[in-house]
Amino acid sequence: MAARRLKIALSYDGHPYFGWQVQPGLPTIQGTIETVVSQIEGKPVAVAGSGRTDAGVHALEQVAAFTLENPIPPANLKKAMNRLLPRDIRVLSVEEVALEFHPRFQARAKTYEYRIWREEVCPPFLRHYVHHFPYALDEAMFCRAARLFEGRHDFSAFSAADDKDELGGSKVRQMFEAEGRREGDRLLFRVRGSGFLKHMVRLMTGGLIEVAKGNLTLDRFTALLDPAPGDKQVHAVPAAGLFLISVEYSSEPA
Repeated sequence: MAARRLKIALSYDGHPYFGWQVQPGLPTIQGTIETVVSQIEGKPVAVAGSGRTDAGVHALEQVAAFTLENPIPPANLKKAMNRLLPRDIRVLSVEEVALEFHPRFQARAKTYEYRIWREEVCPPFLRHYVHHFPYALDEAMFCRAARLFEGRHDFSAFSAADDKDELGGSKVRQMFEAEGRREGDRLLFRVRGSGFLKHMVRLMTGGLIEVAKGNLTLDRFTALLDPAPGDKQVHAVPAAGLFLISVEYSSEPA
């Protein structure tokens, strides 16, 4: 039977999982999907994602792809996967694509959102989906600083150490849009960019909080976007408040 490449969009609650990437003996999103797809195919199947989300990070729409010989139609594959997957992972769509399609290498933009709960008491059923921060913040300054991320910058000061660092790759990324806004009881930071480094959005949000607390001036914050070697003055916020919102590809509008 001829090989077919299937692209899926999926949504997941990241709280029960140790991130996207397969880890021996631990529940992960990639590992769970590979188990289900391999069961449908009748032999091991590798699943590639658009990127790795950390333990506890959620996705409204992640994109993945894999190759099958099984002739099952996309609509039936979606139903079969959702029947076999745990309820905290749902397949939203399935489509057949070119055999060379790769969800990470061909992604043109991703959008993330970080959610901060600002009230004194965080409802217990939201605790895994927001960062509870009820302390004093200059939210207008938070929103003003968020805009400074827009454009092309070196995000070395907003990235965690990664195994890939020894390859010497560039940490310059293009941010198309970045904004902070208050929405009800939540303070939100949303950013759309060409790509993201390890823990980058969590470190960006941590930097915005430091500015809003008055611990980091706007000038110093701006300087971190063209950092000196080893220049890091921000800490990552917890994973719970972070959501991957969408992944875009070249056939989609800019």
